[in-house]
This record gives sequence, C-alpha cells and structure tokens, in this order.
Amino acid sequence: MLAAALAVAGLFVTDYGIDPDLWLTGLALGFLALLAALDPWLHRKRAAGLATDANLDAAANDLVKALRGQWNEECRARGLSEHLLDLHWSADEGEPGHSDAVVGSFLRSSRMVFLGEPGAGKSTTVMLLTLGMLDRHADGSPVPFLLPLSTWDPDEEDVRTWMTRRLYEDHPALRNTELYGSYAGDLLVEQRRVFPVLDGLDQIPADRRADAVDRINRAFPHTVPLVLTCRADEFAETGAHVVAAHVVQLQPLDHEEIAGYLRSTSDPVAAARWEPIFLHLRGEPDGRLAEALSTPLAVWLAGGVYAHGEPSELLDRARFPDRRAIEDHLVDALVGSAFGDRGAAHQARASQVWPRDRAQRWLAFLAREMNARGVRELGWWDLRRSVGRTWLAFLGALVLGLIGGFGVMWLMAYASTPDLAPITGLGAGLAVAVAALYASGQRAVKPRLGVWRSLLVVSGVLGGAAGLVFGALYGLSAGLVVGLGIAVAVALRFALGTTAELSHPSSPQWTMTRDRVAVWTGSLVLAVVFGAAAGLVFGPYQTGMVGLGLACGLMLGFTLSVLHLRWWWYTVARIWLALRGRLPWELTVFLDDARKLGVLRQAGAAYQFRHALVQDRLASATRERVRSSA
Repeated sequence: MLAAALAVAGLFVTDYGIDPDLWLTGLALGFLALLAALDPWLHRKRAAGLATDANLDAAANDLVKALRGQWNEECRARGLSEHLLDLHWSADEGEPGHSDAVVGSFLRSSRMVFLGEPGAGKSTTVMLLTLGMLDRHADGSPVPFLLPLSTWDPDEEDVRTWMTRRLYEDHPALRNTELYGSYAGDLLVEQRRVFPVLDGLDQIPADRRADAVDRINRAFPHTVPLVLTCRADEFAETGAHVVAAHVVQLQPLDHEEIAGYLRSTSDPVAAARWEPIFLHLRGEPDGRLAEALSTPLAVWLAGGVYAHGEPSELLDRARFPDRRAIEDHLVDALVGSAFGDRGAAHQARASQVWPRDRAQRWLAFLAREMNARGVRELGWWDLRRSVGRTWLAFLGALVLGLIGGFGVMWLMAYASTPDLAPITGLGAGLAVAVAALYASGQRAVKPRLGVWRSLLVVSGVLGGAAGLVFGALYGLSAGLVVGLGIAVAVALRFALGTTAELSHPSSPQWTMTRDRVAVWTGSLVLAVVFGAAAGLVFGPYQTGMVGLGLACGLMLGFTLSVLHLRWWWYTVARIWLALRGRLPWELTVFLDDARKLGVLRQAGAAYQFRHALVQDRLASATRERVRSSA
C-alpha cells in the first residue's frame, strides 16, 4: 500500500522539477528490491526445507488456542456451561462412571470408543473431552482435533490425508510458511502432533464401516491417542474393533435424572406443568414415554418445546403411540417454535424474527441437499454443490466476464483510442470468462515453496506484462503506474492468502471474512492504479477521467480478485438459490440465527444440524407435516 501511495503522491510533485518517469522507475525498482528482500522463495536456507520442530511447536500451540476458543464458544452457545446432564456410562470392564470422569479415563487409556443410541450424548461427550484435553495441553503433547466422519470417504482418501485437508480448510493460517514452515499441516498429522477425535462412524455407509475401522487402525496404531463414536447397533454390525481402545457405552437416563434436569431448567410454573409427566415416568419406567425421553437430546428438546407449553399432551397414546412419534413431534416442534416468535428471537439474541414457514422450507432444502451428498456438515463453500457444476461455472463466468469486459470497454471508450473500445472490451471479457471457467474447476492446493510462492517473480512478471501493454498504448508513465499497481495488488493478495491468525478461533464468519478482505483489498488497489493512470494519461485533456479510472479499475480489480476465491462461487450459488426461493437472501445471518435458536450448531468453520435426527426429519418431512405439528 505504501508503494501505491508513493506512486500517486509523486505525480503531484512533478511540477517541482521531478521527472515523473524517473520517479516511477525508481519507485518500481525499489518496490521490487523490497519484494526480493522479503521473498521466501529466495531465502533458500529457510524456505526450501520442511517445517522445523520449532515451527511445528509454534503451530501446535497456536492451534490449541484456536480450538480452545472455538469449543468454549460452542459450549456457551449450547448452554452447556449452565445446564449439563450428568451422563452415565459403563465401560467394557463393567465399571460405572460419569461424564466428569471421561477426561480422567482418557488420560489413563488414551484410546476410547463411545457407543450409544441416537441422541445419547456421544457428540457432546467427545466435544467436552476435546475441550478438557485442550485445557490440560502441555508443550509437546498431541492436540485433539474433533472431526465428523461424515465428511470422509474411505474409498477416495486415506484418513490421514483427509485429516490434513480438514486442518487446512478449518485453519488456513497453517499455509503461512513464513511462520510455520512448509507443509506444517501435513507434518502435524504425520508426526502425531495432532490426534483424531472422530465423531459418527455410523454416518459412513454401512458397507464401508468395517473397512473404515481397518483403515483407522492402520493409520493410527495402538500407541497413538484416538477417540471414536458410533451408534451401538451399527458398531456391533461392523464386527470390527478399534485396537487397544477402551469401549464406553452411554446409558439411558432414568426418570429421576429426567425430572431433575427439567425442574432445574424450568421456572416454577413450567416445572409444575411437568409433574403429570414425572408421575407417569415413575409409574411406567419402561413405557414408550420413558423410552422416548431416555436420551439427553430428547430431554433438551422437550425442555425447549414446552418452556411455555403444556407437556401433558405427550400422555396421549393415540397421538403418540411410540417413541418415534414422540421424537418426530419434538423435532418438528423445535423447528416450529424457534422461528416466527418475537420472544424466542429476543431471548436468543437473534438478529430478526424469521417467518416460520419460509425458515422451515429453507432448512428442509439444506437438509435434503446434505442427505443427498451423505454429509452432516454444512460448509458455506459447499453451497456451490447445490447448483449444478456446469450451470454454476456458466453463471459465475458470465457475470465476471460482463463486469471485466464492461470496465475495460468503458475506460477505452473515453480514451484516445475509442474505436478499440468494443473489441478491447470483448477480448477482456472473454479472457476473464475463460479464466473463471478454469478457476471454477480447481480445488485448493496445499502450500508449496516453488516459484509460485515467489513474491518477486509472480508480482514482477504480472506487473511487467501489464505495464508493457499500457506503456505501448499510452506511454512510459502510464505503463509504470499500471505495472507497479498490478505488482502491488499481487503482492498484497499473496500476503492476505497466508494470514498469521492461526490462534483465532475458526468459524464460518471468520473464514468468509478472509476471502472478502482479499477481494475488496485487491479491488481497491487496482481502482487506485487505474485512477492514477487515467489521470496521468488523460487528465490534462479530459475531465472526469480520474473518477472513470477509479470506477473501471474497481470493476476489473474485482474480477481478478475473486477468480480463485471460494467466496465468489458461494455468492453466485447463494444469489441463484435465493432467486428461486430455495434460500434467504441473508443466508449467513439466517444460519447464525438458526444456531442461536438451537436448530444448528457450529463445528469449526462449518455448521451442523443440532442432531442427525433433526436433519433427517427435516429432509423427509413434507411442508404440510411440518406445519401441522408446529
């Protein structure tokens, strides 16, 4: 930014005897010298090798800070810091225990498998275990990394490769080779500095589970810490076992635990309404209602649904003949009561009151899309999968081509060569569109230290090419201004792509903000560049050229900045789906409010439904069924 500011400032002092060409040439050479001094590719002794032990120690310590902040925030969002059921579990040796003993048990065995029925609290238990291990982390000890297994395809990726990819996706600052060295994420996994907490083996297709367990055993031998969760019946069906693991079975809640939790989380009036239910549970401890409320999820749902309602309706055997009917009713009522209620929105500190029927329709669309892909995690960058790949690429390329082409044509139309405006604009638009089509099919790559990590080479080549074109058309000064500006923009984009904020907790908003900052910073730099060039070349002869250059530079800078960023393709998909009524226009706000209202939860940089039962119910229920039960 300093180089761009000096370039513009220098143009205003040329009346005092400073030749503008000499000023800009010296500034360009000085900027390239600065890049050479900072360029990691040229620092062969430091940059050519892999990350050192000191690099990895720093990365692990910063990762602990990020994960601790992330899971502490999620615990607060779920209300676990205020009200937490004391889960009962039994080990394969038959020893009873409680949730506060899980960390101690893990410290003794270091490999654990948590089994239980749906809603039994497996995910919450391993999240609290992860947080407990992070709080007890000592230098040199492995860092727990909690991941949903629904995002792993054993046929496509080795489990360690998948884990490494997720590290980079959730914590992109690991790409900062200046701070953490090359391949920091890869080495954290390979050197066992990060150990897996794998949630939801049952979310992998049944015919792949046994193979998945075998791959996990081979990737993480008995000396490596490991945590795995699965539904009890599904784990038994695999016929597999995790080597040297301590197997824990989460037990159902009894009627006293259910009553104690609901009384503690209700006001006196609401607690009194629960008394007929408590009497029924005491009289029929093995009945349908006791079975339905035997899990922490169901008790939490019931407490929220009937905070201001009448729970005695659950005693209606005709309406609720079995456990499934009660669970479906509670899930439907959760979604129905979370939206359209001003009091609920105010209590949850949601940004607005979302219309109930539309909120249910939007969530049902997301649930169906996730089920169709077989995932339990909603990353904002994956929204593009809800639009056909070809259609998405066409829409994104068309819009960028129109913006870039119009920006170039508009500037050329008022330049000294207006006859070239149509052909120049068309050529620029086609070039941008082709680049966008190419970028739409590219996946993010892991950081490497080849020539493409060179500040000097990449910035110098791209800036020099643009400068030669403009210099040939409009003279040396214009070429130097544009070339220097392009070099500054590329170097800035490079710097923004390797953030040092690894210790910042990962979240959907944070990862999206990184992309947005890169987009608008690059756009503004190129706007200043083209504004300065237009003022230098055309200012003495035509009025308004500086403003026109700023506007055209902003458009062209935007098209060049977004090509390889996930934010652009997310935005295209979001707008297209909003136009069709599938999703709201303010999608990020809606998802954050749904989390505050208890329908979604956050896992790193992605969202999940509060439980798989909620996702599956929304995916399968028709709009009429949801409305009738709300």
